[in-house]
Amino acid sequence: MPRKPVARDAVLDAYEALLIEVGERAATLDAVAKRAGVSKGGLLYHFPNKEALISALLERLDLLAKEDIEQMKAAPDGSAAYFIRSSLWAGTPMDRAFVAATRLAEVAHEETRRRFAGIQQQWLDVLAEDVGPEVAKAVSYMGDGLYFNAMFEGGQGDGNAGREADVEILLGVLDRLRK
Repeated sequence: MPRKPVARDAVLDAYEALLIEVGERAATLDAVAKRAGVSKGGLLYHFPNKEALISALLERLDLLAKEDIEQMKAAPDGSAAYFIRSSLWAGTPMDRAFVAATRLAEVAHEETRRRFAGIQQQWLDVLAEDVGPEVAKAVSYMGDGLYFNAMFEGGQGDGNAGREADVEILLGVLDRLRK
């Protein structure tokens, strides 16, 4: 199987980083090419337009979400505990793709919103198998709150230090809800 060109990955990584750092409007093709260290022609060779970049980012998100869902299903302490624990920013490829895609959803990119809805429903379905539909909703909101607050606080750095205690509190609440 042929390997994807390194330049293609560099361009997609640059687009993802710009979305996270400066948002959708500033993530122009020129800015992406500069960030990736390629010419604009090199960028256009791999991605003929911005919609092609968005499509590749969403494909990345789908693949990472599929992997995450499989990890949820296999988590030894259950999918609900996994979901809560993984709702803190860790700088993983999933974190980066997810936050980058939220920047697209913020500007009403419909395909991004559709993909988010699908991923959220898959997470909810797996959670419901573990803890039932009502508690699954509560766990979903717990995780969303942790993730939102991590993004609101800048996502990266030492912001998670205080959140680790919050995760333990939420896991205790989850144990009580399961009973």
